[in-house]
Amino acid sequence: MLLVIDAGNTNVVFGVFDGAALVGQWRIATDTRRTADEYGVWLTQVLNHAHIAPAKINGAILASVVPQALFDLRQLTKRYFNTELLVIGDPRLKLKTGIGVKIDNPAEVGADRLVNAFAAWTRYKQALIVVDFGTATTFDVVSEEGNYIGGVIAPGINLSLDALQKAAAKLPNIAIQPPAKAIGTNTVGAMQSGIYYGYAGLVEGIAAQIKKEYGSPMKVIATGGLASLYAKACPVIEHTEPDLTIHGLNELWEMNRQ
Repeated sequence: MLLVIDAGNTNVVFGVFDGAALVGQWRIATDTRRTADEYGVWLTQVLNHAHIAPAKINGAILASVVPQALFDLRQLTKRYFNTELLVIGDPRLKLKTGIGVKIDNPAEVGADRLVNAFAAWTRYKQALIVVDFGTATTFDVVSEEGNYIGGVIAPGINLSLDALQKAAAKLPNIAIQPPAKAIGTNTVGAMQSGIYYGYAGLVEGIAAQIKKEYGSPMKVIATGGLASLYAKACPVIEHTEPDLTIHGLNELWEMNRQ
């Protein structure tokens, strides 16, 4: 079995694959102070609860945008699973990423964005835009030849909402959900409308501009925790793949396992 780890700015997502089958998935809040033993105690407990024997895990792969967490995640796989961690983007390993990178400085591309681009292109084999609703809302552009050619980074939905609530003393905490109508007749309704339709407009507008610049048909894929929610408000989104990153990591492991 394979342990895949997607270490993001908000959450660290762990998944276990048995071949191509995802047999378990869990997440924990990102905290750079968390030690390998803290990860290990928590993860072995959730694995046992899912009836997955830790001893059956014989490989591990990571995509991370949090360099400070790397040491402890390496120690986690060594101590608790007796396996070396394969790290996407580690220059010493010269891993195959399954995709070309055609931008000014290829080293700047986050590992998670490369994995998403690879996984999406593998599935659809055409020019596409991957919209990831994460800590940041990112747009990754892949050419029809399977090259990563650039993208867009915007503030994430939760990040924007948090900033709004902190900057305006009278605004309450709200849940992100579709409002009953666009015209809010109370503070909560107005905030929900601003966040929901505001980001729907952002996605539609940026995707339209990317398509215009690219000049050929493109498919738009959404991933991340809020992908399913925003797909309902964004006609430009054609497919949702909530677990794109961890499935991409599993596929990259198979590509690089030798």
